[in-house]
Amino acid sequence: MKLREARIVMILGAFMAVLLTTPTLVFAHCDGLDGPVIKAARKALETGNVNLVLPWVQKADEDQIKAAFDKTLMVRKLNSQAQEFADTYFFETLVRVHRAGEGAPYTGLKPAGRDLGPAIPAGDRAIETRSADQLLELLSSDLRRGLLTRFHQAVEKSSYTKDDVEAGRAFVKAYVEYIHYVEQLHAAVSGPAGGHAHEAEPAAAHEHDHE
Repeated sequence: MKLREARIVMILGAFMAVLLTTPTLVFAHCDGLDGPVIKAARKALETGNVNLVLPWVQKADEDQIKAAFDKTLMVRKLNSQAQEFADTYFFETLVRVHRAGEGAPYTGLKPAGRDLGPAIPAGDRAIETRSADQLLELLSSDLRRGLLTRFHQAVEKSSYTKDDVEAGRAFVKAYVEYIHYVEQLHAAVSGPAGGHAHEAEPAAAHEHDHE
């Protein structure tokens, strides 16, 4: 069981390394009207309990959210139209503050039902079902495909004549993409968070005498 759990952690960590190279994907979930932040906000407004949304913001931002929450509760009592405007105001405030706390810009609330790809829904289902089996299967397949695609591209372009400079550049480009991908995955599962990977040198290009 411990080995299996360790494998799950390694695969998920590696997948996060890939996501971190595409910031727009990392933050795509929390600004949706059907995302976890808005779901928590709706529940908080229904129950009058602001504590349900405070985990989504930094401690330093709690007072701002509490003030917005109180204003929203007062305004939404007026009528249905006022409630709609007040709720939207609170949703926007909460998401903006949440994203700022994660270093992401606020680009507006996104509609429900967007295509977020398979990973995010699978990640949510894993939490809901308390099982990461299907998520692990999905990510393992994606990582294998991503690695092998870059590997084969680098191998295919490695056989070039030494005087064909353009072909050499094509190999170096494929090699660097492949090595950086490998390095990012390894750093995610073995190194400290927030570390900077060194720039890889296309050593293979110098080690082989291409004919």
